[in-house]
Amino acid sequence: MSETHSGPITDFRGWLDRLAATDRLAIARPGLALLHEIAALSKRLDGSKASFCPAPNGTHTIPVVSGLLGARSWIAEALGVSEAAVLARFAEACANPLPWREISAAPVQEIVQRPADLATLPIPTHNEHDSGAYITAGLLICRNPRTGVQNVAIHRCQVNGPDEIGILLLPRHTLAFFDAAEAAGTPLEMAIVIGADPLSLLASQAIVPIDHDELEIAGALHGAPLEVVKCVTNAVRVPAHAEIVLEGAILPRERAPEGPFGEFPQYYGERAERHVIKLSAITRRSDAIFHTIVGGGLEHLLLGAIPREASLLALLRQMFPGILDVHLSMGGVGRYVLYVKLKKRQNGEARNVIAGAFAAHYDIKHVIVVDEDVDIHNPRDVEWAVATRVQADRDLVIIADAQGSKLDPSTDAGVGAKLGIDATIPLDAPAMKYIRIRVPGEDSIDLAKLLAPDCPGWRQAMCK
Repeated sequence: MSETHSGPITDFRGWLDRLAATDRLAIARPGLALLHEIAALSKRLDGSKASFCPAPNGTHTIPVVSGLLGARSWIAEALGVSEAAVLARFAEACANPLPWREISAAPVQEIVQRPADLATLPIPTHNEHDSGAYITAGLLICRNPRTGVQNVAIHRCQVNGPDEIGILLLPRHTLAFFDAAEAAGTPLEMAIVIGADPLSLLASQAIVPIDHDELEIAGALHGAPLEVVKCVTNAVRVPAHAEIVLEGAILPRERAPEGPFGEFPQYYGERAERHVIKLSAITRRSDAIFHTIVGGGLEHLLLGAIPREASLLALLRQMFPGILDVHLSMGGVGRYVLYVKLKKRQNGEARNVIAGAFAAHYDIKHVIVVDEDVDIHNPRDVEWAVATRVQADRDLVIIADAQGSKLDPSTDAGVGAKLGIDATIPLDAPAMKYIRIRVPGEDSIDLAKLLAPDCPGWRQAMCK
């Protein structure tokens, strides 16, 4: 389906319509519980259908949706390109952002609630040991206190009270903006956008330098400037056609317990003293829809993986033109295990590629470099290359005490070892030594012409 439709889908509700029209949106019976039941349904349908849950808990009028980007092919479809063109399209948008266009009135501000009360929203609790209800699909938008340029990211947000949220800030751009504000003794104004269109969700995960507004990347993916509106209580600009916006600020010199929470590595992020958001308002559509992403599910993993792949491919190709493709495997939770397809020009090049990949992003823990005959989107094919082309004493690269992901439980507070595997064929190998077996015609035969129609069984076929 991603091969046939003609353009990007730039609207949250338009994407729901597309999923419904193609039998990929399951409608739940009304009244599913916010405590685990909605997440359980989404997890059961993971990658096959999205879920739409009306009247959560039997008391909320706002429905909950999940699993909206549960397959790589769905993301290609939303972008309006083939699966093979996804990374190139995303990289193109990152390189050619479109400034957003501000409007004065927006659907996301049809209702303004002051003071804010999170109890009016259907916020689910997902995993067994989560510390409570979490906002997981919210785009947190804040402005650099020094330059005014916005940043967009997704952070886990724990509901602490009617107008208070605990938030995990890892060492990226949001934290850099907050540190600058806290040093000046001021809160960092921000907004959390729930129910953003699928392309804005993707854009939020772009790996770009600081002071690059991801809403401009979203505009490039849309093919037109994204319409934004100024928040009611602060200067942050938010997507005008989203469903819900939480306005407020991250407080200086304020911390509170947050966690545990089921994260993308499919373990729990630990409980610790975290930053605190104070809300000043909630704005929303009159018939708003609440989007949630179940931690560790395919929607969570793919939203992180595909933008990273695009950025990694563009960066690594600058150093190694022979790189044909990259893939962050789902078994590696879309962050930790990178497969690289390389048209090798000289022996030793794969080791340089491994080193470059580790330098490109600290999350990457294992890198496997393979030749151009290996399908890096097929884990079985990659495993075959490792099994038949690797000798451990010759082809492993190990780097100790390197910066990694703090959410990887096997590290020491984010410090651990990196492993690279050169699964490429030596260029001086004898011609027949590594030729893959192949049956002529296996890919081109017409099964309809070769298989007997309506044959009742093998015993009857014996008589023909």
